[in-house]
Amino acid sequence: MEFKGAMGGLYRITEWISRIAFSNILWALCSIPFLFAAVLKIIMLGTGTGGPNEQLTLNWAMGILAPFTVFPATAALFTVVRKWVMGNTDVSTFRTFFQGYKENYVKSMLGGLIYTLLIVIMYVDVTVYMTQMANFKIVGILMLVLMIILFVSMFNFFSIVVHYQMTFKQVVTNSFLLTVARPIRVFMTLIGAGVLGYIGLKYPALYFIAIPTLIAMLAFFNFYATYNKLQMQVEQSKLKEEEEARKLEEEGESGEDKIEDEDDRDTKRI
Repeated sequence: MEFKGAMGGLYRITEWISRIAFSNILWALCSIPFLFAAVLKIIMLGTGTGGPNEQLTLNWAMGILAPFTVFPATAALFTVVRKWVMGNTDVSTFRTFFQGYKENYVKSMLGGLIYTLLIVIMYVDVTVYMTQMANFKIVGILMLVLMIILFVSMFNFFSIVVHYQMTFKQVVTNSFLLTVARPIRVFMTLIGAGVLGYIGLKYPALYFIAIPTLIAMLAFFNFYATYNKLQMQVEQSKLKEEEEARKLEEEGESGEDKIEDEDDRDTKRI
Protein backbone atom coordinates (compact mmCIF):
# COMPACT_ATOMS: atom_id res chain seq x y z
CA MET A 1 0.00 0.00 0.00
CA GLU A 2 1.46 3.32 -1.13
CA PHE A 3 0.68 6.50 0.79
CA LYS A 4 0.27 9.81 -1.02
CA GLY A 5 0.46 13.43 -0.02
CA ALA A 6 1.57 14.35 3.48
CA MET A 7 1.19 10.79 4.72
CA GLY A 8 3.40 9.54 1.90
CA GLY A 9 6.08 12.09 2.73
CA LEU A 10 5.94 11.24 6.42
CA TYR A 11 6.15 7.52 5.61
CA ARG A 12 9.24 8.02 3.43
CA ILE A 13 10.92 10.13 6.11
CA THR A 14 10.32 7.51 8.80
CA GLU A 15 11.46 4.79 6.41
CA TRP A 16 14.76 6.57 5.78
CA ILE A 17 15.23 7.22 9.50
CA SER A 18 14.77 3.53 10.23
CA ARG A 19 17.17 2.53 7.43
CA ILE A 20 19.88 4.88 8.61
CA ALA A 21 19.44 3.96 12.26
CA PHE A 22 19.44 0.22 11.59
CA SER A 23 22.57 0.34 9.41
CA ASN A 24 24.26 2.51 12.03
CA ILE A 25 23.40 0.03 14.78
CA LEU A 26 24.86 -2.82 12.70
CA TRP A 27 28.05 -0.81 12.21
CA ALA A 28 28.29 -0.09 15.95
CA LEU A 29 27.70 -3.74 16.88
CA CYS A 30 30.50 -4.90 14.57
CA SER A 31 32.79 -2.20 15.99
CA ILE A 32 32.05 -2.82 19.69
CA PRO A 33 35.61 -3.73 20.82
CA PHE A 34 37.10 -0.57 19.30
CA LEU A 35 34.21 1.66 20.36
CA PHE A 36 34.45 0.37 23.93
CA ALA A 37 38.13 1.37 24.12
CA ALA A 38 37.42 4.71 22.43
CA VAL A 39 34.54 5.59 24.76
CA LEU A 40 36.60 4.57 27.78
CA LYS A 41 39.41 6.85 26.64
CA ILE A 42 37.00 9.75 26.11
CA ILE A 43 35.58 9.23 29.60
CA MET A 44 39.09 9.21 31.10
CA LEU A 45 40.02 12.40 29.28
CA GLY A 46 36.78 14.09 30.27
CA THR A 47 36.99 13.16 33.93
CA GLY A 48 40.75 13.41 34.31
CA THR A 49 40.99 9.84 35.58
CA GLY A 50 43.58 7.33 34.49
CA GLY A 51 47.30 7.93 34.24
CA PRO A 52 49.65 7.97 31.23
CA ASN A 53 50.02 4.19 31.31
CA GLU A 54 46.27 3.67 31.08
CA GLN A 55 45.99 6.18 28.23
CA LEU A 56 48.85 4.50 26.36
CA THR A 57 47.27 1.09 26.87
CA LEU A 58 43.99 2.32 25.40
CA ASN A 59 45.84 3.85 22.45
CA TRP A 60 47.48 0.51 21.74
CA ALA A 61 44.16 -1.28 22.13
CA MET A 62 42.42 1.02 19.63
CA GLY A 63 45.30 0.75 17.17
CA ILE A 64 45.22 -3.04 17.31
CA LEU A 65 41.44 -3.39 17.23
CA ALA A 66 40.66 -0.86 14.48
CA PRO A 67 41.84 -2.90 11.45
CA PHE A 68 39.90 -5.98 12.56
CA THR A 69 36.67 -4.28 13.63
CA VAL A 70 36.07 -0.71 12.46
CA PHE A 71 37.50 -1.05 8.96
CA PRO A 72 35.49 -4.16 7.93
CA ALA A 73 32.36 -2.71 9.56
CA THR A 74 32.85 0.57 7.67
CA ALA A 75 33.33 -1.28 4.37
CA ALA A 76 30.05 -3.10 5.07
CA LEU A 77 28.36 0.23 5.82
CA PHE A 78 29.65 1.65 2.52
CA THR A 79 28.22 -1.41 0.76
CA VAL A 80 24.77 -0.44 2.04
CA VAL A 81 24.98 3.29 1.30
CA ARG A 82 26.35 2.52 -2.18
CA LYS A 83 23.06 0.83 -3.00
CA TRP A 84 21.11 3.81 -1.69
CA VAL A 85 23.14 6.43 -3.54
CA MET A 86 22.84 4.47 -6.79
CA GLY A 87 19.06 4.42 -6.41
CA ASN A 88 18.51 0.87 -5.13
CA THR A 89 16.77 1.72 -1.87
CA ASP A 90 14.66 -1.43 -1.53
CA VAL A 91 17.53 -3.78 -0.67
CA SER A 92 17.63 -5.60 2.64
CA THR A 93 19.90 -3.57 4.92
CA PHE A 94 20.79 -6.56 7.09
CA ARG A 95 21.62 -8.92 4.22
CA THR A 96 23.49 -6.26 2.21
CA PHE A 97 25.52 -5.19 5.24
CA PHE A 98 26.78 -8.65 6.13
CA GLN A 99 27.29 -9.61 2.51
CA GLY A 100 29.55 -6.58 2.16
CA TYR A 101 31.22 -7.42 5.48
CA LYS A 102 32.07 -10.92 4.27
CA GLU A 103 33.15 -10.00 0.73
CA ASN A 104 35.34 -7.04 1.71
CA TYR A 105 36.71 -8.19 5.05
CA VAL A 106 40.21 -9.10 3.88
CA LYS A 107 40.79 -5.97 1.78
CA SER A 108 39.37 -3.64 4.42
CA MET A 109 41.35 -5.35 7.18
CA LEU A 110 44.62 -5.09 5.22
CA GLY A 111 43.80 -1.47 4.45
CA GLY A 112 43.15 -0.90 8.13
CA LEU A 113 46.55 -2.30 9.05
CA ILE A 114 48.30 0.00 6.56
CA TYR A 115 46.29 3.12 7.40
CA THR A 116 46.58 2.60 11.15
CA LEU A 117 50.33 2.02 10.96
CA LEU A 118 50.92 5.08 8.76
CA ILE A 119 48.69 7.34 10.85
CA VAL A 120 50.42 6.25 14.07
CA ILE A 121 53.88 6.86 12.56
CA MET A 122 52.88 10.27 11.21
CA TYR A 123 51.21 11.24 14.48
CA VAL A 124 54.36 10.42 16.43
CA ASP A 125 56.47 12.36 13.92
CA VAL A 126 54.19 15.38 14.09
CA THR A 127 54.23 15.34 17.89
CA VAL A 128 58.02 15.07 18.06
CA TYR A 129 58.77 17.70 15.41
CA MET A 130 56.19 20.18 16.69
CA THR A 131 56.88 19.92 20.41
CA GLN A 132 60.47 18.72 20.89
CA MET A 133 62.36 19.90 17.80
CA ALA A 134 61.59 23.59 17.31
CA ASN A 135 64.04 23.94 14.40
CA PHE A 136 62.19 21.27 12.42
CA LYS A 137 58.62 22.56 12.80
CA ILE A 138 58.32 22.87 9.02
CA VAL A 139 58.85 19.11 8.80
CA GLY A 140 56.13 18.62 11.40
CA ILE A 141 53.74 20.81 9.40
CA LEU A 142 54.53 18.82 6.25
CA MET A 143 53.88 15.54 8.08
CA LEU A 144 50.60 16.98 9.40
CA VAL A 145 49.48 17.83 5.86
CA LEU A 146 50.41 14.33 4.68
CA MET A 147 48.52 12.81 7.60
CA ILE A 148 45.39 14.81 6.68
CA ILE A 149 45.68 13.66 3.05
CA LEU A 150 46.12 10.08 4.25
CA PHE A 151 43.05 10.36 6.46
CA VAL A 152 40.98 11.90 3.67
CA SER A 153 42.01 9.15 1.25
CA MET A 154 40.21 6.64 3.48
CA PHE A 155 36.90 7.94 2.13
CA ASN A 156 38.01 6.94 -1.37
CA PHE A 157 39.47 3.68 -0.07
CA PHE A 158 36.14 2.43 1.25
CA SER A 159 34.24 3.70 -1.81
CA ILE A 160 36.62 1.95 -4.22
CA VAL A 161 36.61 -1.28 -2.18
CA VAL A 162 32.82 -1.62 -2.47
CA HIS A 163 32.44 -0.21 -6.01
CA TYR A 164 35.23 -1.85 -8.02
CA GLN A 165 36.59 -5.35 -8.40
CA MET A 166 40.27 -4.53 -7.92
CA THR A 167 43.27 -6.09 -6.28
CA PHE A 168 44.23 -4.70 -2.89
CA LYS A 169 47.25 -2.93 -4.38
CA GLN A 170 45.08 -1.26 -7.01
CA VAL A 171 42.57 -0.15 -4.38
CA VAL A 172 45.21 1.52 -2.22
CA THR A 173 46.99 3.11 -5.19
CA ASN A 174 43.80 4.50 -6.70
CA SER A 175 42.64 5.80 -3.32
CA PHE A 176 45.70 8.04 -3.07
CA LEU A 177 45.69 8.99 -6.75
CA LEU A 178 42.01 9.94 -6.72
CA THR A 179 42.51 11.99 -3.55
CA VAL A 180 45.37 13.94 -5.08
CA ALA A 181 43.84 14.26 -8.57
CA ARG A 182 40.31 15.16 -7.40
CA PRO A 183 40.76 16.81 -4.00
CA ILE A 184 37.74 19.14 -4.04
CA ARG A 185 35.06 16.47 -3.70
CA VAL A 186 37.03 14.59 -1.06
CA PHE A 187 37.65 17.68 1.04
CA MET A 188 33.96 18.55 0.67
CA THR A 189 33.35 15.18 2.31
CA LEU A 190 35.87 16.04 5.02
CA ILE A 191 34.14 19.37 5.73
CA GLY A 192 30.72 17.70 5.77
CA ALA A 193 32.04 15.00 8.09
CA GLY A 194 33.44 17.71 10.36
CA VAL A 195 30.04 19.44 10.51
CA LEU A 196 28.28 16.16 11.27
CA GLY A 197 30.90 15.33 13.89
CA TYR A 198 30.37 18.72 15.53
CA ILE A 199 26.60 18.14 15.61
CA GLY A 200 27.30 14.76 17.16
CA LEU A 201 29.28 16.43 19.93
CA LYS A 202 26.24 18.52 20.74
CA TYR A 203 23.92 15.50 20.62
CA PRO A 204 26.05 12.39 21.35
CA ALA A 205 23.12 10.01 20.84
CA LEU A 206 23.28 10.78 17.11
CA TYR A 207 26.60 8.94 16.91
CA PHE A 208 24.79 5.71 17.76
CA ILE A 209 21.88 6.18 15.36
CA ALA A 210 22.97 8.33 12.42
CA ILE A 211 26.36 10.10 12.21
CA PRO A 212 28.60 7.30 10.79
CA THR A 213 25.97 6.33 8.20
CA LEU A 214 25.40 9.94 7.14
CA ILE A 215 29.16 10.46 6.74
CA ALA A 216 29.39 7.28 4.65
CA MET A 217 26.48 8.44 2.47
CA LEU A 218 28.11 11.83 1.94
CA ALA A 219 31.48 10.23 1.14
CA PHE A 220 30.10 7.79 -1.40
CA PHE A 221 27.85 10.44 -2.95
CA ASN A 222 30.88 12.64 -3.65
CA PHE A 223 32.91 9.66 -4.86
CA TYR A 224 30.10 8.54 -7.17
CA ALA A 225 29.78 12.06 -8.60
CA THR A 226 33.52 12.01 -9.35
CA TYR A 227 33.21 8.51 -10.81
CA ASN A 228 30.39 9.59 -13.14
CA LYS A 229 32.37 12.65 -14.25
CA LEU A 230 35.42 10.52 -15.03
CA GLN A 231 33.24 8.04 -16.93
CA MET A 232 31.77 10.89 -18.97
CA GLN A 233 35.24 12.20 -19.78
CA VAL A 234 36.35 8.73 -20.86
CA GLU A 235 33.30 8.34 -23.10
CA GLN A 236 33.85 11.79 -24.61
CA SER A 237 37.49 10.93 -25.22
CA LYS A 238 36.48 7.68 -26.96
CA LEU A 239 33.94 9.51 -29.12
CA LYS A 240 36.58 12.09 -30.06
CA GLU A 241 39.06 9.37 -30.98
CA GLU A 242 36.43 7.55 -33.04
CA GLU A 243 35.51 10.79 -34.81
CA GLU A 244 39.15 11.54 -35.59
CA ALA A 245 39.66 8.00 -36.86
CA ARG A 246 36.57 8.34 -39.06
CA LYS A 247 37.85 11.64 -40.49
CA LEU A 248 41.23 10.10 -41.23
CA GLU A 249 39.52 7.17 -42.91
CA GLU A 250 37.38 9.52 -45.01
CA GLU A 251 40.43 11.58 -45.94
CA GLY A 252 42.22 8.39 -46.94
CA GLU A 253 39.31 7.28 -49.09
CA SER A 254 39.07 10.70 -50.75
CA GLY A 255 42.81 10.59 -51.44
CA GLU A 256 42.45 7.18 -53.07
CA ASP A 257 39.58 8.52 -55.20
CA LYS A 258 41.76 11.40 -56.40
CA ILE A 259 44.54 9.00 -57.34
CA GLU A 260 42.07 6.82 -59.26
CA ASP A 261 40.74 9.89 -61.12
CA GLU A 262 44.26 10.91 -62.09
CA ASP A 263 45.00 7.37 -63.30
CA ASP A 264 41.84 7.44 -65.41
CA ARG A 265 42.85 10.74 -66.99
CA ASP A 266 46.32 9.43 -67.75
CA THR A 267 44.85 6.32 -69.35
CA LYS A 268 42.58 8.41 -71.58
CA ARG A 269 45.54 10.53 -72.69
CA ILE A 270 47.45 7.42 -73.70
